[in-house]
Amino acid sequence: MIDSSSWTAYFQHFGQFFNGFLFTIAIALGSFALAMLLGILFGILSTSKHGSLRILSRIFVEFYQNTPLLVQFVIVFYGLPLISNYTIMIPIYWTAVLCVGLYHGAYIAEVIRSGIQSIPRGQLEAALSQGFTYANAMHLIILPQAFRIILPPLTNQVVNLIKNTSTVAIISGVDLMFVTKSWSALNGNYVPAFLGAAFFYFALCFPVAQFGRKMEQANKKAYSL
Repeated sequence: MIDSSSWTAYFQHFGQFFNGFLFTIAIALGSFALAMLLGILFGILSTSKHGSLRILSRIFVEFYQNTPLLVQFVIVFYGLPLISNYTIMIPIYWTAVLCVGLYHGAYIAEVIRSGIQSIPRGQLEAALSQGFTYANAMHLIILPQAFRIILPPLTNQVVNLIKNTSTVAIISGVDLMFVTKSWSALNGNYVPAFLGAAFFYFALCFPVAQFGRKMEQANKKAYSL
């Protein structure tokens, strides 16, 4: 049964949860930057006319899509030091950014690929025939058109990325989920802690989802004219 003392205890230690929330935001921002960079890169490579580049992109996507994120955390944080005789030891924050960024970079690459392939191939060929480089054609002609198609699934990936930052708790990263689990187990006060965590995650994810929907509606109106 939850009484007022449970919530009083929670708010007395609210600073711990807020610090964890800030760490979660920092991980999400770093991971998003890496995921977008990798997603665009491998998304473009997956549509290249060079088979070797398509194979490279496919290997990257298939590996990260078909291995659990938690396993990747364990390999990077615990496995790399053992394999390298402790010469490679990545700090917790950068481990989280690397693992979450790589994982969602693979999914974003698929989103980018599907968006590019939805644009008629003739547009790229026409741009190349007019003297555009492949990179310029993608940047100036193909990707701007693909944006309205990839926006909904891309928004979903960003929301999932934010929620998946909670996996850093497995390597004792002091994010929101780690603080929530540790504090609630220590105090036997689970409901306020996890309700508070749910509120914090909602406060991060809901604006992103709403922004994505508004951008999608704006694009639909622009292209309906």
